[in-house]
Amino acid sequence: MRVGIGLPTSTPGASRDLLLEWSVRADRGPFSTLAVVDRIAYPNFEPFTALAAAAALTRRIDLATMAAIGPLRNTALLAKQAASIDALSVGRLTLGLAVGARGNDYDAAGIDHRGRGRRLGEQLDEIRTIWEGEQIGPKCARPSGPRLLVGGGSGEALLRMARSSDGYMHGGGPPRAFAGAAARARAAWTDAGRPGAPLLWGMGYYALGEGTSDAGAGYLRDYYAFAGPFADKIAAANLTTPGAVADFVRGYQEAGCDELVLFPTVSSMDQLDRLAEVLG
Repeated sequence: MRVGIGLPTSTPGASRDLLLEWSVRADRGPFSTLAVVDRIAYPNFEPFTALAAAAALTRRIDLATMAAIGPLRNTALLAKQAASIDALSVGRLTLGLAVGARGNDYDAAGIDHRGRGRRLGEQLDEIRTIWEGEQIGPKCARPSGPRLLVGGGSGEALLRMARSSDGYMHGGGPPRAFAGAAARARAAWTDAGRPGAPLLWGMGYYALGEGTSDAGAGYLRDYYAFAGPFADKIAAANLTTPGAVADFVRGYQEAGCDELVLFPTVSSMDQLDRLAEVLG
């Protein structure tokens, strides 16, 4: 299993200098991927802009959206943004797409959230066609375009994943939750008649070091405020000790995860170094 790290584009105090230095140092290892989240109605950096900056500063590490909210974007522009980052990074992009769970993102964008699942299904097919065509460039580094993954826990989301993508992105939770979602993703893949198996990605949150746990939990409560009381459970699952991180990584590996990305919940450069030490 590969282990990546999140770029802190949405944590309180995230800044230009932090993101640029974080990208450079993440590229040195041991991380496999540098990933970003996506929101509209939140004070985060726009994900494709952040990845473009990271692409210019890195040479080795893969880049990913976990996950971009497809229906908030014009499909042709979304395909062009992804192709541009894939070309700038020489084929290092994984494009994760989902419908998003927050209605205020759709309200802020002036887009009706109804029918967003159907819209994402259409986008998945259209994006491939755009990448393989000649009208909208630049050309992707790979003929078929970036790896394309789909997130979401509903049966419809898994059907979209199995029909039109390279794999599945799980939205977080303990290893046992990932194991259940992975089993459903594999079953949907087989039912769709796809050969082989889907790529399986997972994610988690961490804050390491004295005085970081409360700040990290506060960020998660705010970021997931739309979920009501469940936000407290997400905050409580923040990994705050090296042992907790190691157990989480081991659990995901045993559950068959191909790539696990751990997102920092505080904006401090030492979080990258602390996680690298645990993984090392």
